[in-house]
Amino acid sequence: MTDDDKDKWFIPEDSRKMLEERFKELDRKVILEVFVDEGSENPYNILTMLFVNDLARLSDKIEARVNTLDSKKSEKYMVTRSPTVLINPEQYKIRYTGAPVGEEGRSFIETIMLISKGQSGLNEDSRKILDDLSEKRHVQVYVTPGCPYCPNQVLHAFRAAVYRPDMISAECVESTENPDLAKKYNVGAVPHTIINDITVSKGLEPEERFMAELLSLEPAEEWEPTTEPGEIVEVDLIIIGAGPAGLTAAIYGERSGLHSVVLEKEVIGGQVSVTPVVENYPGFSNIPGKKLMDIISSQASNYTHIREGEGVREIKVGRHIEAITSRNNYVGNALIIATGSAHRKLDVPGEAKFSGHGVSYCATCDGYLYKGKKVIMVGGGNNALTDALYLNNLGARVTIVHRRDEFRGEMYLQEAVNRESIPIKWNSIVIKIVGKDDELVGVKLENLQSGEVKNLKVDGVFAAIGEIPNTRLASEIGLKLDESGFIEVDRNCRTNIPRIYAAGDVTGGVRQIVTAVGEGSTAAIGAFEDISHPYWIKNEK
Repeated sequence: MTDDDKDKWFIPEDSRKMLEERFKELDRKVILEVFVDEGSENPYNILTMLFVNDLARLSDKIEARVNTLDSKKSEKYMVTRSPTVLINPEQYKIRYTGAPVGEEGRSFIETIMLISKGQSGLNEDSRKILDDLSEKRHVQVYVTPGCPYCPNQVLHAFRAAVYRPDMISAECVESTENPDLAKKYNVGAVPHTIINDITVSKGLEPEERFMAELLSLEPAEEWEPTTEPGEIVEVDLIIIGAGPAGLTAAIYGERSGLHSVVLEKEVIGGQVSVTPVVENYPGFSNIPGKKLMDIISSQASNYTHIREGEGVREIKVGRHIEAITSRNNYVGNALIIATGSAHRKLDVPGEAKFSGHGVSYCATCDGYLYKGKKVIMVGGGNNALTDALYLNNLGARVTIVHRRDEFRGEMYLQEAVNRESIPIKWNSIVIKIVGKDDELVGVKLENLQSGEVKNLKVDGVFAAIGEIPNTRLASEIGLKLDESGFIEVDRNCRTNIPRIYAAGDVTGGVRQIVTAVGEGSTAAIGAFEDISHPYWIKNEK
């Protein structure tokens, strides 16, 4: 590093300040062994070296060592790709194949913290599962830079490798930098997890289920913990879902004096986290969805506990309301359901077979895999147009397929699509997804006006045709749903069962971030007022 470079930083100032505070918690020294092509101007090599060197400058507990692929260390650790980063390779078999930047910067920092403390961070159930492991496992998690779900899946693998370094090696593979590996394992959606060359899952999983698959080498989609829930946790307000509605409810609930907990089975932020750009949220002319949710979740975490990766298995309604998870039994006086919605499927032949192998419902997660490739975006609303523009900006050759002769999305987005000259198939629907062996090669489109059916060669299919509300828990306890399956609420977000409220996309209506935020605050304030003055109890005279 030259004298002129000493004052230059790759990591932004606000992030440096945050990392400096976190790194004060480091205990043991962490060695980052970086491997790059000598003399290469590969931008990923440069990004990796800038990033790890900045980390080393922020703490004397972090040491960055740069090696070339023809070095003895490269041979010792069997490194053949550039860039590659190993973390404390004398103790653990943990590596990043590709630059650990983008969303994976989060898992990289967390792994440094885990290794420095010498702690896996796994819960007791996960440790018990791994205690039975008697054969070696090599885990590969394929990721892309923009996938907000990938870092948590990577951390599952790395925590396992920290807990059982004798049996487990773990690798995060950046798919777009290693297309040959991604093609070898037919990676069409991320996170894509392979254990001992066997694909066991596509998508983010609960921690314990990941460990069960690590042990069995088989997909465990229906797996449930066999242990009873742990301790009883008493709170005033239980909130299910950590999207904009749930997080806002937590802020307003705590500020009203209600001790709360937020339970989220997947990742904080909900579908907003995978929205490339939000342009209609007050206060921001445009902001990435993930960044917006980071801001909201950071504020919420100052007030309440957010339990990420802890899904609710059962709700019981009695004198108190109970939410039972695989880890704890939460007992409260009121419950807010903010479980959002899931992507609606096309429901056509070939969709299930190629889901995760060419069919995707998340452009932010999987769009990087289709740079330079031909894809279609099915839909005509805000999400479809936003995703089509995002894919186009990534370099994918995208065509929009819409069943009507005009879009339902905002005029601003329609104008942007026109400016970018994105082709559109009007009055058309996908009737079949076509593949050859395990590779998606095209679709059959039907024109709804003429009835004509045409084949269209594409490499990928993205769909944004609406949502289905996540109402399993609501149905099980008897909440009233409307004809479309959304939870019915009054203006105070009350459901038909006293002390239970609903907010956000799960209630239908205008499904926008600002609406979810408004309903979250309304539900929390309503819960506070109702707990103080129960409207369902008639005063005796």
